[in-house]
Amino acid sequence: MMDGLLDDFLIRALLAGLMVAAVAGPLGAFVVWRRMAYFGDTVSHSALLGVALGVLLGLNLNLMVTLVCVAIAILLVLLQRRQELASDTLLGILAHSALSLGIVAVTFIEGLRVDLMAYLFGDILAVGTGDLLSIAIGGGVALLLLILLWRPLLALTVHEELAQVEGVPVLLVRLGLMLLIALVIAAAMQVVGVLLITALMIIPAASARRFAATPEQMAILAGIIGMLAVGAGLWGSFQYDTPTGPTIVVAAMLGFILVHLLPGRLIPHFGGR
Repeated sequence: MMDGLLDDFLIRALLAGLMVAAVAGPLGAFVVWRRMAYFGDTVSHSALLGVALGVLLGLNLNLMVTLVCVAIAILLVLLQRRQELASDTLLGILAHSALSLGIVAVTFIEGLRVDLMAYLFGDILAVGTGDLLSIAIGGGVALLLLILLWRPLLALTVHEELAQVEGVPVLLVRLGLMLLIALVIAAAMQVVGVLLITALMIIPAASARRFAATPEQMAILAGIIGMLAVGAGLWGSFQYDTPTGPTIVVAAMLGFILVHLLPGRLIPHFGGR
């Protein structure tokens, strides 16, 4: 009986992690190419504010986290258009302000019954069937949108001015990418937590860059490497009784180190950066 229950929650955890990694990897490739790691941190830090608002308003926490992440992404695009402050300054202000607001708001909630550590560092072993469905829907929508936006996103990444001349709606495509990152962060919250999701996007993509000769290869490899990190992290967590979310990120980091200890470049890189 206990073995059956153990198998069930491990299978659910593995499925949730694999689904998130399959989307986070390809999206992480654009985060690496466009040097948007700090943007990912900004959106993920705002997720705690979503948790606090969800508790205060008595609404679904996952929905509120998604709405707050999307709102922060839209706000960033609007502020960047005004060009009054550098992007890194705006990101720093919003990231730390949103995180601090979330922490302050949480302290005013009486009788708080939310495990904040689970939101900060993930609780993949507590994923239920409903959570799996939410992750599958959110991840599926994000992956479909990424496929539809792939060519304009790639054109924007290679040369933004040229893409604009060729008729690519630069603002809409940039907004689409930021909304995709927000969706994936919201979906991945239970897997590695809001403080570590950016790592799950960046590290597999950075590892895949060593092997890839084309953008498509890098995106696919990033997803595969992320899924391997999820499997290795789950095994390590179960074997050594360590926190699962951080262990998944550690597994991805060890893979990155191993890949970059190999001599020379394995495949000529497709980009100049």
